[in-house]
Amino acid sequence: MTEQYIMTQDELHRVQEIEIEMLQEVDRICRKCKIHYNMVGGTMLGAIRHGGYIPWDDDADLGFLRAEYERFRKACETELDTERFYFQEIRDTGGYRWGYGKLRRKGTEFIRAGQEFMPYEQGIFIDLFPMDNVPNGRLARKLHFFACFLLRKFLWSEVGCRMEKKRWLRSLYGIMRTIPRTVLIRWYGALIKINSGRKTEMVRILTFPTPKGTYGFYRKWFLEQGRYPFGHITLTGARDYEGYLKHKFGDYMTLPPEEERKIHPISELRLLEDPS
Repeated sequence: MTEQYIMTQDELHRVQEIEIEMLQEVDRICRKCKIHYNMVGGTMLGAIRHGGYIPWDDDADLGFLRAEYERFRKACETELDTERFYFQEIRDTGGYRWGYGKLRRKGTEFIRAGQEFMPYEQGIFIDLFPMDNVPNGRLARKLHFFACFLLRKFLWSEVGCRMEKKRWLRSLYGIMRTIPRTVLIRWYGALIKINSGRKTEMVRILTFPTPKGTYGFYRKWFLEQGRYPFGHITLTGARDYEGYLKHKFGDYMTLPPEEERKIHPISELRLLEDPS
């Protein structure tokens, strides 16, 4: 396994500054094109608890209801500053195996440990999550949850067959990875389409785990929004941020123990050259 690269605090701060550029770019495009998005996950938590980045966080997360995500994806074709940024998505980027988009900074590298072989560029990034409908019925939710779980594992299999510590699990992922990516993309598309057009109570990221004991997030959090300081900029988030953060994190104002304050393991980091 490739040796892990340990970031210094100064490097982490510079990564966060680069990600602020990308957050500003998404916000700029969305405000110009009247596209709705929310800070989600640790980014929303950081805005409320820290007024910006969680000090040890090394990425940023934005969420869009599916229709808004598709509008943003389309807007990137004409509005994105391609001198500085590039957008990756499973339908557009060869070898990409994640069911959500990433905006990345040109001229940088942020190589995830164990993913060095992936056949696409890996610059410093922020995650852009489409939120898809969750069925309203109890049984339908359970079946939908299981289908999402399986798809996530099949997508992960390309990495899992190399990274998992247990030999039997590596072998299982080795079998799973023989399913062509085109088949998985069609599966993903079917999960998007099956509940589209409905105003379901809940939504979720199809290929990302939901908070423990839940099927997703309440749609209302992506419809009723406010603006919040995030460092020296402002971004959009749920108006009922307390309801969202309790649902996602529980006691969200309590800091986790130091041993749980982790960043993504990486094997290579390249920052922008310092103009000075």
